[in-house]
Amino acid sequence: MSRLTKTERLGCREILKLMSKDDILSLFHTVTNKMIAAENIKEARKAILSFTKNAEEFLKRKKVHRDLIFKYLAMQGVAMPSNSEKLELVKKTLELWSCGKKAVVDESLPEETNASRPRGPTETPSGSTDMKTEVGFDPLLLGHQFCQWFFQLLNSQNPTLGQQPQDWGPQHFWPNAKLSLLYRSGSEQLDELLGAELLVLVGVAGTIHRGTIWLGIFEQIFGLIRSPLEANSWKIKFINLKIRGQDAVGGTEVAAPALTYTAKELQFLCS
Repeated sequence: MSRLTKTERLGCREILKLMSKDDILSLFHTVTNKMIAAENIKEARKAILSFTKNAEEFLKRKKVHRDLIFKYLAMQGVAMPSNSEKLELVKKTLELWSCGKKAVVDESLPEETNASRPRGPTETPSGSTDMKTEVGFDPLLLGHQFCQWFFQLLNSQNPTLGQQPQDWGPQHFWPNAKLSLLYRSGSEQLDELLGAELLVLVGVAGTIHRGTIWLGIFEQIFGLIRSPLEANSWKIKFINLKIRGQDAVGGTEVAAPALTYTAKELQFLCS
């Protein structure tokens, strides 16, 4: 029957947790050829693993969608281009499992729980020196929490806001961190400040104000990597910041700020 290794079995189990109940039941009927019955989703998952001959067969199943594999790899800390084909993701997953790396298993999740919902962080961003998150993370949740942490910290340094300054310093950056600042206000100017492997890109767009006066809009890309000494600790590797002053965006009424980076441009930042 099944020839899955322990690592492959754990990985397949985690992917099954990300699947909808309907897809699990459909896959269950396919792999068992409707020869057996399952009383609940838990039994259906176990049967799928038992009747699966090998990991590649499981990953290539129609109900094991590309997005599920992409999300699983992200949970394991493996960054893949957002436009990766399913076959590329399957190959990367098999390579990951062949190295014997254990899958991240959250035993606290009940079997009947829909595990595709975002998992909460171990600490809130504002309550720690470094931005914290689980090893098995949701990229969208990570981006939201990082931006909340970073801009609360940054804005606390502005005396006009009347806030208590928080602990801002080099401890939040890697020693070779880099800031690229592109500023447009009539003319264009580029400034770079120089201070592992890239894991996550976080992009955000917003407006800039001085008191109640609107000055312009910005786009900002953060490159984050894990601390090699602490798996749940993230620090900033680089920042790319684009600022357009009010005169460069055409007056006082503009559309809501939005990211204009293409997928290829974001991939280039990873290189």
